Amino acid sequence: MSNNVQLADRKITIGGFFIVVILIYLIRLFYIQIIDDRYKLDARNNALRIVTEYPLRGYILDRNGKLMVSNEPSYDLMVIPREAKGCDTLSLCEVLGITKEDFFKRMKKASQAPNSPRKQSIFEKQMSARVYAALQEKQYRFKGFFVQKRAVRKYRKPIAGHLLGYVGEVSKEKAEKDPYYQEGDYIGVSGMERGYEEALRGKKGKQIAVSDVHNKIIGRYMNGKYDTAAVPGKPLYSSIDMDLQEYGEWLLQGKKGALVAIEPETGEILALISAPSYDPNLLIGGKERARNFARLYQDSTLPLFNRALTAMYPPGSIFKLIDALIAQNDNLITRSTSFPCARGYPPMGGKPKCHPHPPVDLVGSVAYSCNSYYSYVFREIVDQRRFPRFIDGYNHWREMVKTFGPGTRLGTDLPFDKPGNVPSVDYYNKVFGKNAWRSNTIVSLGIGQAELTLVPLQMANVVAIIANRGYYYTPHVVKGIGNEKKIDQKFKIKHNTAVTKREYYENIIDGMEKCFNQPGGTAYTSKVPGITACGKTGTAENPHGRSHAVFLAFAPRENPKIAIACIVENAGFGGTWSAPIVSLMIEKYLTGKITRPEFEKRIQQVDLIQGKNLITTEFH
Repeated sequence: MSNNVQLADRKITIGGFFIVVILIYLIRLFYIQIIDDRYKLDARNNALRIVTEYPLRGYILDRNGKLMVSNEPSYDLMVIPREAKGCDTLSLCEVLGITKEDFFKRMKKASQAPNSPRKQSIFEKQMSARVYAALQEKQYRFKGFFVQKRAVRKYRKPIAGHLLGYVGEVSKEKAEKDPYYQEGDYIGVSGMERGYEEALRGKKGKQIAVSDVHNKIIGRYMNGKYDTAAVPGKPLYSSIDMDLQEYGEWLLQGKKGALVAIEPETGEILALISAPSYDPNLLIGGKERARNFARLYQDSTLPLFNRALTAMYPPGSIFKLIDALIAQNDNLITRSTSFPCARGYPPMGGKPKCHPHPPVDLVGSVAYSCNSYYSYVFREIVDQRRFPRFIDGYNHWREMVKTFGPGTRLGTDLPFDKPGNVPSVDYYNKVFGKNAWRSNTIVSLGIGQAELTLVPLQMANVVAIIANRGYYYTPHVVKGIGNEKKIDQKFKIKHNTAVTKREYYENIIDGMEKCFNQPGGTAYTSKVPGITACGKTGTAENPHGRSHAVFLAFAPRENPKIAIACIVENAGFGGTWSAPIVSLMIEKYLTGKITRPEFEKRIQQVDLIQGKNLITTEFH
């Protein structure tokens, strides 16, 4: 009897187990088929296609609201190799203008890691509207291929290439490090496009599309229930004056060099020019972009090289302004201080050399740019008796100089800026030997020569400091991000130099005014009509050829609106080429017109690179 009971219990247990298993399967199937749509999605995967919706990059506008950068439609041809069986290869090659060998190379690349035969990848990027239309007509022949809409940049004028920058494809390394990006995505490579990539790029969306047997999209899966919308990038409100930028590039045609203009009271960059430049529209597109980049890269004038931020030049005589301020601050010179000049620095046998000029005090030393004067000034600073060792005096001079920007990265919002160079004690110990050098060994530093270098952005910042009488705001090209027009708070922080007494600045500003406005001043021939501008010329010796022409200025003297620095490579005296360019830029910005057409024509039409006159139309 007990055996029968045990057998019955065993049957019930086994039967119950199978019933439970069947119930679990039934419940699971009900959940998969009725409740959870994700499994429907997997089941219908052959008819569904996940399409990335790329956001429009944010627009860039100038300080007056003029559109500088926008977007225009573009089309990428995507492929899923696993689904491309039966594709009309010859017809597709004909539409794209490629060979059959190219087709198979691309298919092989699309099937290999990091891609996969099951994943989509770009087969042909940035197709023209004509090619896109031809593909649409024959889409049913191209199984496994589909078109993905994109947007590419449109630069409204062929200017400001170095400033705005350009967009390129994301590298494999970047895609591996940042989950937002995939290979084939676009990213800012230089300029504002790179510096503000996170704000400009927006946020990608996703669409799940349904395609028919002819490989055409016929709608969205579940009426878009699982779609996510792309979020456009934020607009950038730049500090650039597009008209001034364009005019400056026009003046610098046929010249190598750079020009940077800053609004002193805010640190906003009004124009940033590197010459020769390039049309940023050349670096848009697929095949054309590659050809244009190769041509620009191989150009001997280096149009891709951003001289305004990365070219480190000896500043020449414009550096004397910093020495004059430091010496006054240390109570070593006053407004009436004078030093001997025998057309050069007498203690060193007339070297550095100097041009003829009347006897000068501090103001005159700036107006006439006396080399001998600043050789004495430099030695007075570093040889002060209050320092127990000579190197202590030198380090004092060096640290004071760095508060004006040289030798440090200014922290601008544009990428790749360089710090320039203010040589260290360790450097000179290696060159001359420890304790084997003195102030007379490196006296050329006092006139902005030797190993001392600045980038043009730093030169413009120095004159902005003088215009402000002792302080600056970090130079920047964006004054607002997004509709809220937010800005990084670091650009609102006032930076004081080591010299803060207004009187010291007024003394050298008197000299800068005479430089521009008094007969005999080194920039008198470039005087700005009706405007009291203050400037300083520089002739930066170049060990590899003819000297560079340097000039910086601000205007007007009271309540300055623009501070500007210009360097023209291998052009000789600063008063000959750079001063006229700066003079015209000041007049253009402050008055909106030019009253000296012949003066303008003389500067613009000369090609200093080729050594000939340019044949150009008038600037409009």
